[in-house]
Amino acid sequence: MKKKVNFSFNEQTPPFVSLSQREQKNRLSICNKLCYAVGGAPYQITGCALGFFLQIYLLDVAQLDPFYASIILFVGRAWDAITDPTIGFLVSRSPWTRFGRMLPWILFSTPLAVVSYFLIWYVPVFEDGRVIWYLVFYCLFQTLQTCFHVPYSALTMFISEDQKERDSATAYRMTVEVLGTVIGTAVQGQIVGMSNAPCIPTPGDNVTADGPLSCCPSLLSQKMAYNIASGVICSIYVLCAVVLFFGVKEKKESSRPRSERMSFWQGIRLVMGHGPYVKLVMGFLFTSLAFMLLEGNFALFCCYTLGLRNDFQNILLVIMLAASLTIPFWQWFLTKFGKKTAVYIGTSSVIPFMILVVCVKSNLIITYLVSFAAGVGVAAAFLLPWSMLPDVVDDFQVQNPDSRGHEAIFYSFYVFFTKFASGISLGISTLSLDFAGYMTRGCTQPENVDITLKILVSAAPIGLLLIGLVIFRSYPIDEERRQGNRKLLQEALSSECTRAQNNRHIYERSTPVEDGRYQ
Repeated sequence: MKKKVNFSFNEQTPPFVSLSQREQKNRLSICNKLCYAVGGAPYQITGCALGFFLQIYLLDVAQLDPFYASIILFVGRAWDAITDPTIGFLVSRSPWTRFGRMLPWILFSTPLAVVSYFLIWYVPVFEDGRVIWYLVFYCLFQTLQTCFHVPYSALTMFISEDQKERDSATAYRMTVEVLGTVIGTAVQGQIVGMSNAPCIPTPGDNVTADGPLSCCPSLLSQKMAYNIASGVICSIYVLCAVVLFFGVKEKKESSRPRSERMSFWQGIRLVMGHGPYVKLVMGFLFTSLAFMLLEGNFALFCCYTLGLRNDFQNILLVIMLAASLTIPFWQWFLTKFGKKTAVYIGTSSVIPFMILVVCVKSNLIITYLVSFAAGVGVAAAFLLPWSMLPDVVDDFQVQNPDSRGHEAIFYSFYVFFTKFASGISLGISTLSLDFAGYMTRGCTQPENVDITLKILVSAAPIGLLLIGLVIFRSYPIDEERRQGNRKLLQEALSSECTRAQNNRHIYERSTPVEDGRYQ
């Protein structure tokens, strides 16, 4: 038997609002949903640019040793993971302001975030301190991005009390976020793709006067291309933050009275003590790792294994376009067949194409077709985690009616585990390339590098996806339980309104005092 929720009347909840009025107030307009969704674009635009291009930028443009590049990628992601629960903890303890609890974090972190992001893609004139330069600004940007994204993610629970409206807003958000990955891929890829860095012939390469060195632009022009691309992305980041801040109202009545403040470690015990949350996080941990490995190494795979050095940015764009076009399909699918079924179908659908992409030799048309099909699975990976997290928070609220106000902690710890593991995976993958004999800006790579890249974009991700699917078999929140939780929460709100009306009648029947008011 589930423990029934019992919300008590409080001063934050308007006492004279009927259930029908509350339902009407919880409805979000299309404009509200779009403004909310736009706020998710900066995270995906910058994340996509960093995920697809940072590794190849550090190796071929900044010309860092693969070992130092792996240190930057690992420490940056690990630091980013650590800041997520820390910021989530601070957000959960933030006081209410006239702008809300979440929106001020977004407003004040944006200017510093765009400056640090731009400096990640700038090659300093000195060489000895470049590793420290990239490490500092990468970690700084990840921290400031967390100050934006954790409050934004938790904002899902504060724009409406209605589960259906939150699911709809999440679908809008995921559509815009996938479009954000398209924008990030297009801006970064197309601008940088026009200025490919010259490659360095290795012994045995057949390089003539018309070869790579003579036909490619200079390394200086590619440095400038990365600066231009980062400047454009920074402008989009600021624009999206402004639209979110002025287009979304954080509802105070949605912020129910919170429990007593708890310590950081109490927060960890709180979220890790809820079984459905642990299983959801672990399942998506492995599936996210799979896509992050693919994302982090796909540019190198296209350049060196497939030999499509001048086309890889277009291939990445096809993947993201396919993902953005199929988000509405997956939203319909999870509504029709349930979220758990959508996880199985969506995640497993990408496995055949991960196999095919390493089996097909350098054939541009087939590579485009495989990339489009793979984008369909990527769409499911984008939509489903954020669509299922509110269900887990609702389930926790049903099981623990007296423990409230911890939404930011749930969201931040989900991101923490995913990012920390991705940092480890990216660090290991870059080190693997170093051990395999990767040659910076080489026109070709040793055979061991080709084998390593195939493992990193196919065999390893497939194994991680299968582990994630096994974990999801034990995930307990199916459609029946989800709808049951929704019904319990609605009943709690209904009884709250009834009690509020009774309190009003009692108040109005009180003895009037001399000035005509009721006491």
